[in-house]
Amino acid sequence: MTIAADRVTEPPQPTAIPRTPRWPVDVAVVGAYVLLSCYLYAGLLAGVGPRYLVDSNQDQTQWEWFFSATAYALAHGENPLISALQNHPLGVNMMANTAMLGLSVPLTPVTLAFGPAVTWTVVLVGGVAATAACWYALMAGQLRIPRGAAAIGAAFAGFAPPIVSHANAHPNLAVLFVLPLIVGRFLRLRERPVVRTGVTLGLLAAYQVFLGEEALLLCATGLGLFTVAYAVMRPREALAAARPVLSGIGVAVAVFVPLVALPLGWQFFGPQSYRSLLHGNAGNDLAALLAFPARSLAGDPTALQLSFGPTEQNSFFGWPLAILLVVAAVATWRMVAARALAITILAATVLSLGSWLVAAGHTTRIPGPWLLFSHLPLYESVLESRLTMICVPAIGILLALAISRLRTERRRHIRLAWSAGLAAALLPIFPTPLAAADRPPTPAFFSQGIWRDYVPARSRLPVIVPVPVPEPADATALHWQVEAGMGFALPDGYFVGPWGPRRQGAYGAEPRATADLLRRVRDTGQPQAIGADERDAARTDFAYWQADIVVLPPGPREEPLRRTLDDLLGPGRQAGGVRVWPARVR
Repeated sequence: MTIAADRVTEPPQPTAIPRTPRWPVDVAVVGAYVLLSCYLYAGLLAGVGPRYLVDSNQDQTQWEWFFSATAYALAHGENPLISALQNHPLGVNMMANTAMLGLSVPLTPVTLAFGPAVTWTVVLVGGVAATAACWYALMAGQLRIPRGAAAIGAAFAGFAPPIVSHANAHPNLAVLFVLPLIVGRFLRLRERPVVRTGVTLGLLAAYQVFLGEEALLLCATGLGLFTVAYAVMRPREALAAARPVLSGIGVAVAVFVPLVALPLGWQFFGPQSYRSLLHGNAGNDLAALLAFPARSLAGDPTALQLSFGPTEQNSFFGWPLAILLVVAAVATWRMVAARALAITILAATVLSLGSWLVAAGHTTRIPGPWLLFSHLPLYESVLESRLTMICVPAIGILLALAISRLRTERRRHIRLAWSAGLAAALLPIFPTPLAAADRPPTPAFFSQGIWRDYVPARSRLPVIVPVPVPEPADATALHWQVEAGMGFALPDGYFVGPWGPRRQGAYGAEPRATADLLRRVRDTGQPQAIGADERDAARTDFAYWQADIVVLPPGPREEPLRRTLDDLLGPGRQAGGVRVWPARVR
């Protein structure tokens, strides 16, 4: 099943007139995507390193840690699939987290030379632009959509509201340049040579595993929806294509499995692996489908109330685009591929509503179709609102097909009306630059290496316990660790790991008594009474963590935390802008 049967070709040129080279157009289009990506990240580019994407919450810190931990492992000849630099001593299963080894490994020289903040910026700015460029190459090349229409469709595929939302903090869901390559190889499976196409498809799928498995699953789901829709409308053609397509998929699987067997085995059965990561009912709010994203020209401040946060605005296409898509579907309805794309968009949107429909923030008792899929292997860990990301490239291609179809329309008023509708649909959701701000300065204790004077010299990495202990809600200590050259390990942290006897996936480490005690002080602003039970628990926890020192940075609850720690450990010492205690309970 391919779009080839419905390709939109440009009018034939007279043979006496030489064809104009197309590469200048392609270079200009790709250059425009690079400029648009730089515009999107203008705040981050204003000061790479000191600048932080505000809407990323703690995620930029986490991603920079992933890049730095991978570089540390490779530089020290260690296994990059696990790291004990946080959640010490158990460590973090890097394959079971979004470490994006497919980029963090080859970019290790950049990380070691310039720091993970530069790697983070290169991945985001370059990756988002590359994603749009690859969609353009697919549309203008293999699908033979005229370049002007392809440029607009690919721009949507690379910079649509869900992509921009994830571009704040989730490169695994925004840097998707391999997916159009996978789609292109899949669409070629009915052609010859099947073996070579299948091998390429298997290699691309294997590489995508190391960029983002969830994106690969969403891509496969979207291709499945498109294939079923196409096959239902063209059963004879689908039957004829079944043999080469299935043969090509078989070749792809034969290439794919040996390449990913070890890392996926490590992910699902290795140290700190977990069974699944449950999110509860996390479908799109019906109102979110027609609302405008917060970071757009039409910026809707209520968008955050209809989503799971600034990085999870997974729909927010705006009501004008919804109307335009209906028009585009009608205009291209004679094209089987366009009908299949429209059905794919509709199906993915309905599935994204979750197990129970939510309307304007109110969870109804109406079950959604996702209820049938929510417990299937792999899908049980998917945040169902992200299924609208399947719609993004489908919408981009459908718009490109409609633009190329209507550009041949002879009635001027129809062309003007379409152009006005296209502008009215796309301009309101045009992204504004992602918000960025300066980071708080890292205490000199870490940035200037003063910490080395307070830990014993021994063969293993020293372990520093920051107060409060790092967690998903506050992972600042991971940045201090990066600034200190990854020279020490931390307890707890921000990662996904097993929780409880059933090894259910959860964010952060299982709580320990001393970590909970210090967090209560932070949350209440009141010192906690220290008795025999608290001292026994602290001895147990410090021994478990193999802790060397405890460090309290300056902050709004510094005084009650200091008093609690003085009571537990004795008087601390001031050094490098922080207070330090040996990890010995008095």
